Amino acid sequence: MDWMRLPIGEWAEVVVDWMTTYLDGLFSVLRSIFDGMNEGLVWVFMTPPFWVIILAIAVISFFAKGWKLAVGTIIGLLVIVSVDQWENAMNSLSLVLVATIIALVIAIPLGILASKSDIASRIIRPVLDFMQTMPAFVYLIPAIVIFRVGVVPGIVATIIFAMAPAVRLTELGIRGVDKEVVEAGYAFGSKSGRILRQIQLPLAMPSIMAGINQVIMLALSMVVIAGMAGAGGLGQDVYSAVQRIDIKLGAESGLAVVIIAMILDRITGGFGNRKRKATGPRKVAAADSTETTASVPAKTA
Repeated sequence: MDWMRLPIGEWAEVVVDWMTTYLDGLFSVLRSIFDGMNEGLVWVFMTPPFWVIILAIAVISFFAKGWKLAVGTIIGLLVIVSVDQWENAMNSLSLVLVATIIALVIAIPLGILASKSDIASRIIRPVLDFMQTMPAFVYLIPAIVIFRVGVVPGIVATIIFAMAPAVRLTELGIRGVDKEVVEAGYAFGSKSGRILRQIQLPLAMPSIMAGINQVIMLALSMVVIAGMAGAGGLGQDVYSAVQRIDIKLGAESGLAVVIIAMILDRITGGFGNRKRKATGPRKVAAADSTETTASVPAKTA
């Protein structure tokens, strides 16, 4: 049955070889950018005493969801300190934040494009399906070949794996904006760009925030895989624990991942709920504007 075999693996190998040969300069620049961003965040998290970072994250938690989340954040981060995983946790948090920022910079414009064009949506959708269903380990192989062992392949694999929900939920949120509200904006003489900035994006923000939340959660799920590529942090400890059957190390590093995931989930969820509540009055005001616009010709007549 050799005649039936498709040489997909060989094609992929040829593509990666071509990229490493002719695009090495571009990948070197990207490697420097990603590595610099990660090192900068690590410096921010590691230079002050741990209690300063804990208080800063607790303040963000307070503004996101109140004092209960702030207290829970302090307790959770102190647990990480108590099991001697603070440095690893900050390394992993830096990787997750860098990957999330880059993923969102790519994903949100793609979601906007997909919401504006049915053709773009039909092209982007199967690509996202491929990105989400392909095992994350597969992304790691060409990433290591192209960017070499270290934190950068982990960031690249995380971006590819995690960005799909942000694209989908951005498109869904913008398409879900009430058409009458958009028509009211056009009736007042607004251009499409202004309508996007001042009507569609604000009203779609709860859905976009849900996409951001999902990107962060998927990025955290890639921490262990990134550790296999030499990214360090909690992922490397979890991977080492599996290799050595070290229950103690596995429990401590795994608990630290869970705590960070819960804190980030609650913070982004809290800001998302605030956006959802804030859009309620805007919808009412926009509806009133629509009615006013519709009634003007009648009064004039």
